[in-house]
Amino acid sequence: MTRRLERLLKLDDLLRTSARPTTAYLMAELEVKERTVRNELAFLRDRFNAPIAFDRKRGFHYTDPDWRLPTIPLTQGELFALTLGARMLEAHIGTAYQSILQSAIGQLSQRLPEQTWVDLQSLVDERIAFKSGANVQLDVQIWQQVEESCRTRHRIWMQYFVPDRNEVSERQCDPYLIYLCRGNPYLISYCWLRQDIRWFRIDRIQALKILDETFDVNPDFDPKQYFTKIFQFEVGGEPQQVAIWFDTSVANYIRERLWHNSQTIEEHPDGSITLNLTVSGMNDVKRWVLGYGKAARVLAPPQLVKSLHQEVAGMFNQYHITEKTSEA
Repeated sequence: MTRRLERLLKLDDLLRTSARPTTAYLMAELEVKERTVRNELAFLRDRFNAPIAFDRKRGFHYTDPDWRLPTIPLTQGELFALTLGARMLEAHIGTAYQSILQSAIGQLSQRLPEQTWVDLQSLVDERIAFKSGANVQLDVQIWQQVEESCRTRHRIWMQYFVPDRNEVSERQCDPYLIYLCRGNPYLISYCWLRQDIRWFRIDRIQALKILDETFDVNPDFDPKQYFTKIFQFEVGGEPQQVAIWFDTSVANYIRERLWHNSQTIEEHPDGSITLNLTVSGMNDVKRWVLGYGKAARVLAPPQLVKSLHQEVAGMFNQYHITEKTSEA
């Protein structure tokens, strides 16, 4: 919505210029397609009764130069929330929206007293810090194409880098939604190559084209229900019952968070606990448990116990120090 607000405000300015705004001129200035220009002009006419006309001498213009867009009621708290949200979005996806957000927020800030706006900026910049982990290298143009295809429900073609195979594959996908998790931007879409729903890291998309063909989201795809099956962000496989024992040194850290909607916690007399979950994505569970070292032990399912045993054995071989080495 912020991008569209920015576009409408700029379109309003262009309609007031003496530059004879044609469709081609508006397309170039707004950096959009002809269809978007026509849609936005129609939106201003239909929603706000904007007196827009066109003639060869003046191009698109307001017949009543005193007409103004309705004032957007904006409180100090609302602008702070918008500013805060912009910083959080920047922390997740880098600079993809930086200039757009700064411009939009700057124009909205004009509805507040100058000192109030300065105080809000100082609060966000100096008193609140964001860090999402390692920064992703996100192509701004690809990000905006992904967003547009999700919004308009247009099929896409893309070249996607698959790191575990060190190769680039070509896909046609129906983009359903964008999902931000632990600093990583994902595109959840129906992949025609795999004939199933797949997740794609947006920063791994090397090339993308929006196709003319549109699509309908599978009516069986329910985002809320879909996310209840996964642990953090790994998908695949049928949900399984997972039991993890945590010793007293980390039990309080486990108690204080909701790790999954299905979780239950079993308390033990010595202060340790067993966390029970019903999730898919065993590899992600394995990586999470390994982060707690010897303070955690998987009890079920058996295949996850076996996988962890193999992982720990491999790590031991990597770090095993012989007596001869230690003496040296």
